[in-house]
Amino acid sequence: MKRNVLNAAIAAGLFAVAGTGGSAKAVELSPDGTGQVLIYPYYTVNRQQTTLITVVNGTNVAKAVRVRFLEGYNAREVLDFNLFLSEYDVWTATVFALTDAGQAGDGAAVTTTDRSCTAPHKDVWSGALGTGRPYQEFLSFGYIGPHQDTGPTGIARTREGYVEIVQMADLSGALSTAVTHASGTPRNCGAVQTIDPANPQLLPPTGGLFGAGGIVNVAQGTFYTYNADAIGGFSKAVLYEDPAAPTSTPSLAQANTAPGVATAYVFDAAGEQFRSDYPVSGQPSRAIDAVSAVFMASTLLNEYNVDSAVGSNTDWVVTFPTKRFYVDPEILGVALGSAGALPPFTFTFGQPSTVNGFSVNGDGRSCSQVAFLPFDRESGRPTGNPPGFPGTPTPIPVLCTSVNVISMGNSSTPPVESAVLGSRLHTNLRPFSSSGWLRLTLETTAQPHALRASSDGDVYSGLPATGFQAVNYVNANLTPGVLSNYSGAFRHRAVRACANAVSGSCP
Repeated sequence: MKRNVLNAAIAAGLFAVAGTGGSAKAVELSPDGTGQVLIYPYYTVNRQQTTLITVVNGTNVAKAVRVRFLEGYNAREVLDFNLFLSEYDVWTATVFALTDAGQAGDGAAVTTTDRSCTAPHKDVWSGALGTGRPYQEFLSFGYIGPHQDTGPTGIARTREGYVEIVQMADLSGALSTAVTHASGTPRNCGAVQTIDPANPQLLPPTGGLFGAGGIVNVAQGTFYTYNADAIGGFSKAVLYEDPAAPTSTPSLAQANTAPGVATAYVFDAAGEQFRSDYPVSGQPSRAIDAVSAVFMASTLLNEYNVDSAVGSNTDWVVTFPTKRFYVDPEILGVALGSAGALPPFTFTFGQPSTVNGFSVNGDGRSCSQVAFLPFDRESGRPTGNPPGFPGTPTPIPVLCTSVNVISMGNSSTPPVESAVLGSRLHTNLRPFSSSGWLRLTLETTAQPHALRASSDGDVYSGLPATGFQAVNYVNANLTPGVLSNYSGAFRHRAVRACANAVSGSCP
């Protein structure tokens, strides 16, 4: 029998008393922002912007984590490495455009002055900036040659995407001592360059990580900040992988909460908690569905402002952090261009498809039809919708990549990049009014989206999504000759829908 919200609260209290620090038996999107997995929904280096990344170990236990940068089209990996955090440690890094730093190449790179241990060691990174800071270029190996996926093959594909950090293990004994800071410097980073995954000093991960991102343009004075999504209860097993091994693990598809099971806890708008179990045995494993379940949204809600009187523009970032496991032909083991996408998505990446002679999917795309319903600030909505709420949303097949930016601008000519973030993974949406809010429905009658049923029949509608609104105001009248920018970022709100064929609703 599924536990209700009261029982879950009691259990969480017992876990806390036992010292586990939260729900240790289920994958959940942590309401407190700490966990074993962190998702940073967007990085970009477009338009002279840099992206700042921080991750904090909020515990007194050393951690081994995998840092993975994923490009925005098909979430192919462009860089990954192991990071070792001592107790109460903070790691910071900056993603920048090589050309902005006076370096050759049109791609992105990451740099850091942080002293925390990495493997490979930062001494072998691809270059150093004039200040001596090491940097590592993002790489195209994941989408060129034998790994081509119909998306762009140029290095510019690395300029925007998202970041995931997965805790692989807690560290004990000599491993913990090696990465512990003495006078601000780890004692022995060489000791963690190569670790046997069977080393008994690698212990199951216990979480306690939190992080944040910030997209900054120093010259323009804009700064869009967000907290990383934190997934708690992800794994009860050590997931350590040697960084030199040719593998895509650890990955979000390795969720495990009990032998053979990945359990997800999902809250709805009423505060009720659903428990859904997914099998992890067999090939392929269904464990990724437990992670998708906590991100599933039938509708995203947020505001917009495109008022010319205050020089405002708005972009919405909508990222699907698990999409690649459902649409990437390489992961699915199907031929490029073949059908085979798994629910809740419709097309594999690059699958040709037409309806009534019009292309609805193809090279460099895996499109999901969604719908939008805009409102102004006084409950107004576009004419033609029937009375009542929420009205009839208008379908728009716009969300075709792993990272999507919906740019709300008044231009009748589609721009080449989004108005605020300069994204090339964008679609232009004409706003209904100068300011208001928008319901973005992630399921439509023509193309319903639903996650595969859990072991006990729970079906979540919509798509696994996260992201935020980025808004910028330009004030040219503050002082003669002075241009002032005011920027902000606001997380999307989500409506969740879950049904069970037996009980009617998810108990």
